[in-house]
Amino acid sequence: MDAPVKILVVDDDAGFLKLVVTALSESGYKTIPAQSEVEAKSLCETHAPELIITDYRLRGCSGIDLVRYFHGLDPSRPVILTTGYGSDEVAIQAIREGAYDYLLKPFLLPELLEMVAAALETHRARVSSPQPGKPSLSQSIVGHSRALQNVFKEIGRVANKKVTVFIRGESGTGKELVAAAIHQYSDRSDKPLVTVNCVAIPETLLESELFGHEKGSFTGAHARSIGRFEQANGGTIFLDEIGDMSLSTQAKLLRVLQEGCIQRIGGKEDVRIDVRIIAATNRDLESAIAKKLFREDLFYRLSVVDIYLPALRERAEDVPDLVNHFLSKHSQELGYRPGVISVDAMQLLQQHSWPGNVRELENVVRKAILYAREQPITPGIISNLFAKPGRTDSSESQAISEIISQLLARASAGEISGVRDMLDDLVERELYSQAIALARGNQRKAADWLGVSRPTMKEKLVKYGLYDKSDPS
Repeated sequence: MDAPVKILVVDDDAGFLKLVVTALSESGYKTIPAQSEVEAKSLCETHAPELIITDYRLRGCSGIDLVRYFHGLDPSRPVILTTGYGSDEVAIQAIREGAYDYLLKPFLLPELLEMVAAALETHRARVSSPQPGKPSLSQSIVGHSRALQNVFKEIGRVANKKVTVFIRGESGTGKELVAAAIHQYSDRSDKPLVTVNCVAIPETLLESELFGHEKGSFTGAHARSIGRFEQANGGTIFLDEIGDMSLSTQAKLLRVLQEGCIQRIGGKEDVRIDVRIIAATNRDLESAIAKKLFREDLFYRLSVVDIYLPALRERAEDVPDLVNHFLSKHSQELGYRPGVISVDAMQLLQQHSWPGNVRELENVVRKAILYAREQPITPGIISNLFAKPGRTDSSESQAISEIISQLLARASAGEISGVRDMLDDLVERELYSQAIALARGNQRKAADWLGVSRPTMKEKLVKYGLYDKSDPS
């Protein structure tokens, strides 16, 4: 039989102290009462409680001082502050000094017992937390799955070969990290690695950005500008989201690959360059070729070697390594002690479908660190983050902006029309995809969340290829 959990309760109001001690004792906890700062510190050292409850106002001492003291002794041990002085300042100060949470007097005893149970869950979680994994290639591509090992092998196979490399994968999988690793392990590692996000640069400026321009070549060209290809001379250029490049720019890029030279806008002379090209896209280029939106000859020039970067759902065994990597990274950035996560919370993360891939996982872990406040991350925190509407971060907002920019650019070039309908379809598909994934395939639950009828839910799932006939709901 397990020994009862020990809880130190500190309050200089004898009546209130007795009330709390009785409620905790009747719930099976071993209570250690204290009525002063000195007594509390002495009893804490003697009994080593798993949890501490202290009042905000004590004779000759502030409960905040005790919170700071106890947190300094053991940051993993939860401290709950009770106070009759409810204010934002008290709440913020208590949490900043390391309190797990605080309760405003008068409170109901079930409230206290519920908070105690939740706090103890976080305390136990630290004991059972997985240990961080060893860093992987470049200390940036994190994971040990078979799928990722195949990527590592491809990187090693092509790194020192002067061939163009084409990286394929969904948005958020880390294609830029693969490009950086190829450069790092090549014989060009001491030369520049220049990255160009083709979708983030307006089409009217992309050619100038890539190839440079001469003074006076267009309005505003007050001086000669060296383009990204010349900046990367001797090294590597990484062209991200190349599938969104216009046909005219594709033609100039093909010339670079064929002849090894560029011509600045407004210039007449050829500039010889020695640049290794790595390209990436999340688009289906074979489909784009069939629709005459991407040059077939450029495609074959770029894809001398193809590297496929799997989606996170295809390598769920890498989630623990990634989580621990992001815990370490963001805890340090946020000024927190190294974060940890419970086994059950980790399992929730592994079971998630991650439509936004590694980028989405990193965002969730960073938010979880903020919610946990130097306590272990529990399943409750993860569930709350998954359930929160509007989990769009700045990178996701930027992605939406880039999609709109891309569609409008193609429309202005006469390649497509009906941009609003296309965007509506994209957003609606993502909405239903994430809802049915979060509901674990339960159509009734997803329909309730979205506020639509079951027939409408089924219609949309069928429309977007998301319908699962095996769903019993």
